[in-house]
Amino acid sequence: MNPLLKLTLEIGPLVVFFLCNSQFGIFNATLAFMAATAAALAVSYALTRTTPTMPLVTGVFVMVFGTLTVWLQDETFIKVKPTIVNMLFAAILTFGMVTGRLFLKMVLDSAFALTNTGWTILTRAWIGFFLTMAVLNEIVWRSFSTDFWVSFKLFGIMPLTIIFSIALVPIIHKHAADLPEKEDGAA
Repeated sequence: MNPLLKLTLEIGPLVVFFLCNSQFGIFNATLAFMAATAAALAVSYALTRTTPTMPLVTGVFVMVFGTLTVWLQDETFIKVKPTIVNMLFAAILTFGMVTGRLFLKMVLDSAFALTNTGWTILTRAWIGFFLTMAVLNEIVWRSFSTDFWVSFKLFGIMPLTIIFSIALVPIIHKHAADLPEKEDGAA
């Protein structure tokens, strides 16, 4: 999938959430967020005939916590969703490490060829990042206004994730697995 389209499908629902919140409030924004998330997952599936694991899990949580938010008219549910999703991803990666399975490798092996040491370092880094994001979300939603929290989701979490991902590039290069050389027919 085109990287720009993939990025649009990932941040599009957040942009919809942000814009709708500023115009129509958190409950209508939550409904729009749910619809945009479902649409993004559907487009992704239509284009690739697969649904990536992380967006799918996040989408399920958006639907569950969004429904609770709107039905019970309590914005707490949509605010704790990022905390729970980040804690879940950290727990899954930790469980994988404890049981000798590097789930990050299973998900990203087609994108990167790394040594097991590299995969272990990346897994630990992502566990730390997910835990940090969970704590940060809790601090922001409990300490600031709903509008600030919605802005933080788009203008805080997304840039932090991009910066963190870029910061991992040297680790990826350092621990790249040697691939066998291809024969080009030359003797």
